[in-house]
Amino acid sequence: MEGLEATTVRLSDLERTTRIDAEYFQSWFRQSASLLSKFESRDVASLVKVADGNHFSISEDFVDEGIPYFRGQDVTGRFFVDQATPNFITQEAFDRPYMKRSHLKQGDVLLSIIGTIGELSLVDSQHPATCSCKLAILRPHSIEPEFLASFLQCRHGNNQIRRLMRGAVQQGFLLEDVDQLVVPNFSDAFRQSVVSTVRAAREAQASAQLGTAQAETALLSALGLAGWTPPEPLSYTARAADALTAARLDAQYFMPSKLQMIEALQAMPGQPLGARFNSVRAMFDPARADSDLLVRNFDLPDALDPILDDDKELAACGDIGSLKKTMQNGDVAMSRLRAYLKETAVVRTGPSHLAVGSSEFIVLRPIDATANRIAPETLMVFLRSAPVQTILKWCQDGSQHPRFSERDLLAIPVPDAVADASAAIEAMVQSAFAARARSRALLAAAKRAVEIAIEQGEAEALVWLAR
Repeated sequence: MEGLEATTVRLSDLERTTRIDAEYFQSWFRQSASLLSKFESRDVASLVKVADGNHFSISEDFVDEGIPYFRGQDVTGRFFVDQATPNFITQEAFDRPYMKRSHLKQGDVLLSIIGTIGELSLVDSQHPATCSCKLAILRPHSIEPEFLASFLQCRHGNNQIRRLMRGAVQQGFLLEDVDQLVVPNFSDAFRQSVVSTVRAAREAQASAQLGTAQAETALLSALGLAGWTPPEPLSYTARAADALTAARLDAQYFMPSKLQMIEALQAMPGQPLGARFNSVRAMFDPARADSDLLVRNFDLPDALDPILDDDKELAACGDIGSLKKTMQNGDVAMSRLRAYLKETAVVRTGPSHLAVGSSEFIVLRPIDATANRIAPETLMVFLRSAPVQTILKWCQDGSQHPRFSERDLLAIPVPDAVADASAAIEAMVQSAFAARARSRALLAAAKRAVEIAIEQGEAEALVWLAR
C-alpha cells in the first residue's frame, strides 16, 4: 500500500526496555544506528556528568531583570545559549540550596528533554545562570563541548535522541538513557577542526551582537538620550481627562518614566511613528490556499533575532492552522506581546515564497520610502531601544499575556534625528547581519561535517570544512 512502511527486526535488536513500538524502528533511526555501529565509540554518559535542572516552583520569583532561567523552549534554534531570551529570577532564588544543582557552568550543553526534545544550546558564558528540569545538563569532562553539541545536533546524533523518546500524553527523553547515546571515536584532528569552526561561529555571533549594540548606542547619542535613566517616584498623579482619553485607569499607564520619555521625544522636531509607517493589517488565510503551497511562516520567537530571512524553513499551508499577517521584504515586524522580549525584526526575504507571520505581529511599512527616509534596520534599532521600550513597558495591559496596543505604538514620536542618523545605523546593522549569517553558515558546516564523517569518512569531512 502507498505510504505504508514495514520493518522487520530480530528479538535481539530490541532495546533494553524491550521496545516493540513501530516508532522506535523507523527506517531513518535504524539507518543512523547502522552507520554509527561501524565505529568504535563511547557512550555519552561516560564523557559527561549528567544532571537536570530545577524541579521546584519558581514562577513567583520571576523578575524583569536578574539571573537567567532557561526552559526547554528557550534553547530551540539557539546553538549558543546567550542567543536565547529566558525568564529571569532573583538573586535570592538563585542562591537557594536546592537550586545549586542546576547552576550552569561555561561548557555545559543544555539538552531539551521535554516538549522540544533534542533541541540544545551550548553555554559559552561565565555569567550566573540556571535552568528548569525540562533541560538536561551535560557537563563534558572527556570530550570538547563544541564537538559534543555539534554531534548531538547533527542528523545521526539527533536521531539517537528522538529514537529514545518515551511517553504517551507527553513524550520525554529520560536521563537514564544518556548511556545509550554513542559518540564515534573520531581523531583528535577532526574533532579540533569542528571545535575551531564552532569557535569561529561564536566569534562571528559576538561580532553581530556587538554591532547591534553599537547601532543602538549611536541612535541614543543622536537623540541625546544616552545617559537618560527613568525616574522612580514613590507616588505620582495623572489628570482624569488623560485617563478618559486613554480609556485606561491603571496607574502603570501614567508612569512618570513613560511620560517623561514621550515628552523628551516630542520636544525634538519629528512626527509620530504612524505618520511615517503604516501598520499592515492584510491577513493570509491558509485554509483558502492550496494545502501544498509553501510559505515562510514566522512565529514570535523568530523575531528574537533582529532579522527574518530565508533561513526559515518552508511550511505547507495545510500545516498552518490560523490566520497570519502578510509580510514583504523591507517590512519591520514587532510582537505586541511582552514588549521586554524585544521580538522585533527586519523582514529580509526573497520573492520566491510568500512571507507570513503570527497575528500578534504589528507589521510596519514605510508610507513614503523617499522622503526623510528611515531604513527598516534603523527602525528596528529604534523600536528595540531603551526609549521605546520604556514607553511600551507601561503601555501593556493584561497579566497572563501583557500586550500593548497598535494605537500606543503608532503614537510614539519619532524625531527627525533618527532619520538623520539612519544611513550610519543601517550600515552598522547590515554589517551585524552579515556577521550573523557567517555564524550560521559556520555552525551548519560543523554539523554537516560530522554527518559526512559518519557517512563517508573523516577525510571527506575535512575537505568539506576546508572549503
